[in-house]
Amino acid sequence: MITPGSRWAVATHAVAPGEPWRRDCPRCRTKIGGPGLSRALSPMARCGGCGDRIGAPPLLVEAAVLLALAAVLLAGHPPLVSITLLWWSVWMVPLVFVDVAVHRLPDRLTYPAAAGTWLLLGLAAAVSGQPGTWLRALAAGIAMALLFATTTLLFGARGFGLGDAKLALSIGAVLGWFGWPVVVFGLLVAFVTSGCWALLLLAVRRIRWSHHLPFGPFLILGAVVGVATAG
Repeated sequence: MITPGSRWAVATHAVAPGEPWRRDCPRCRTKIGGPGLSRALSPMARCGGCGDRIGAPPLLVEAAVLLALAAVLLAGHPPLVSITLLWWSVWMVPLVFVDVAVHRLPDRLTYPAAAGTWLLLGLAAAVSGQPGTWLRALAAGIAMALLFATTTLLFGARGFGLGDAKLALSIGAVLGWFGWPVVVFGLLVAFVTSGCWALLLLAVRRIRWSHHLPFGPFLILGAVVGVATAG
């Protein structure tokens, strides 16, 4: 039920700011989900009433979830660390799709991701006898969140959004578990890749200098690369 849940999160939360969360098909008002697995939550992502596409494109959410799970399982981390990364990953997948679609990082996804990540890392630290590692992870998450929140307070719409700051609570903790150099490297990857992508879009005239690109997917990418290189 992981992939239907991820697809439900995308379909429900990929709405413009100020609009209520989606509960049904915008065209025919057929409910999304309900008892059993509906067509909207299947890999085909089609409304069970009119057949319109609902949420993310077919198969992409499922492929992303399976890739994330395989990467975590193959990494060979201690069991509780692997469970933490699995928990974190299943929240990051819908956040990527929602941010790309509507430039939002909903609290209903970022806060559970952070709470579960902090709690599970705390359990991992208790079992392994490494309380200092957990404190470093918490410090990294708070520090990264404050960094992004400060840009919002100082620069308004030109800074990072508060959604990025809330997302950073879990991303900073995940990176911080593996050390401060990994935190710095993950942030560097995020900034470099987002900058390169923006320049590419400018070169092909897909965006203008005044456009604001979603940063959440690049922040998540930086975390994935950072954790992968940390071994």
